[in-house]
Amino acid sequence: MQPTSLVCVPFAGAGASFFHPWAALVGERLRIVALQPPGREWRLAEEPYTDVATAADGLLPGLVEQVDGPVALFGHSLGAVLAYELAHRLVARGAPVTRLIVSGSPGPWTARTNRATGLADDDFLLRVREFAGYDHEALADEEMRELILPILRADVEMHENYRPGCDEPLPVPITAVHGRDDELVTTAQTGEWSKATSGEFTQVEVDGGHMYLTEDAAGLLRLVESELARG
Repeated sequence: MQPTSLVCVPFAGAGASFFHPWAALVGERLRIVALQPPGREWRLAEEPYTDVATAADGLLPGLVEQVDGPVALFGHSLGAVLAYELAHRLVARGAPVTRLIVSGSPGPWTARTNRATGLADDDFLLRVREFAGYDHEALADEEMRELILPILRADVEMHENYRPGCDEPLPVPITAVHGRDDELVTTAQTGEWSKATSGEFTQVEVDGGHMYLTEDAAGLLRLVESELARG
């Protein structure tokens, strides 16, 4: 049986390397494909995206080159809306998308009201920490902070200004995952993803806060594999 490619889209400030350890945690029926947006890691010299539609259009050609056969997509927070836009584009190309798994995100039509875009550096980082309930250790190092801050600003701007590129529901099953201690996204907001699909919708609550996936990747991947097997 041909393995399903699980396309993993980074959350704000993250890169493809976050997902590399996941490859050792999945079975033979799943293949991790970690996308690398510009402005980070080996694409550090490139200008980061500040618009979700532009990002999806830019990431799509490289994604198509990496997948063959059934495709599922996973995205957390910013990665959720990017994965949603990529799923629409893959479906339009006739790709066999089996499921979209979104995490830590309200439905795509819910605009973020408590914004960080445009704040001074210290206020910006404080607001982002409040959003995520998570403080990246690299931000404590001055040199690393100078590298990460422009990427994080671009990602946050992209997320806060996002509006869906299509009002039509995705003809693909959606699983929406929510950390039960998440103080940024509510259970009801997670359920808004039901309106984004004309197929099956499943809502799952897991232990942890907004960044639960940094603490229990193995548990999340067991959930992903279970959802894909059920579909």
